[in-house]
Amino acid sequence: MCRGHALIEDVPGVGKTMLARSLAISTGCNFKRMQFTPDLLPSDVIGVSFYNQAKGTFEFRPGPIMAQVVMADEINRATPKTQSALLEAMEERQVSVDGVTHTLPRPFFVIATQNHVEYEGTFPLPEAQLDRFLQRINMGYPEFSEEMAIIAGQATVHPIERLKPVATPEEVLFLQDAVGTIYIDETVREYVVSIVRATRENTDIALGASPRASLGLSHAAQALALLRGREFVIPDDVKELAEGTIAHRLILSPAARMKGVETSQVVAQILSEVQVPGARRGATLKAV
Repeated sequence: MCRGHALIEDVPGVGKTMLARSLAISTGCNFKRMQFTPDLLPSDVIGVSFYNQAKGTFEFRPGPIMAQVVMADEINRATPKTQSALLEAMEERQVSVDGVTHTLPRPFFVIATQNHVEYEGTFPLPEAQLDRFLQRINMGYPEFSEEMAIIAGQATVHPIERLKPVATPEEVLFLQDAVGTIYIDETVREYVVSIVRATRENTDIALGASPRASLGLSHAAQALALLRGREFVIPDDVKELAEGTIAHRLILSPAARMKGVETSQVVAQILSEVQVPGARRGATLKAV
């Protein structure tokens, strides 16, 4: 709904690929999956221009990026050159091959995954790439009862085989436009900017969040308000989404890394210090 992309960072086997496939089927969008490996080339992602001898012309053979929902599995296992092939697609919604620009379908959504346990043979995503993701999500292990339900639900056939669309791509585009109509007050905008600017002034952070983080957080808060049936954004929407939208964009200082500080902890600290709109100065966060 925010026209953004998601980075899921979790252990193998928790259903990241099934989440992407389910989302594509539920919205009626076409789906492509790419397994990122060290030998994957940029042309394997965006496509290639080849000479058709029968027609005597060059033709574009689109890669898997030319889909509405794209799954980039284990994105940090590809080389930086291949990772960068996603930059233009994720930001500009287009790819360029041999000087020709090809527009991506709408809606366009990238779900990338990476394993945060095994780092051998991986290439960490650079800051420019991480900043292209609206949110970083940790799925976590299911609860005991949920895991029991997973086993029971797949005893005969996988549930995704019975999954039917509940929306259309046109309805998704309508919701994306509707997000922009959700009212966000000037004081809430100031709250968003204050949180993001605080990351640039924090002593534990070597590189703070960019203005793209401010835009992403405000748009995400608007989408959350719409999903909850409100026509306006409240500060709680911003606070709920702040960690997932900002933490992955921050680079810790060497001293903070030595102390074992996590970027999520820095965001939580900032949220406790930045005054919430409408709150009395000096009031505790719990009281607010």
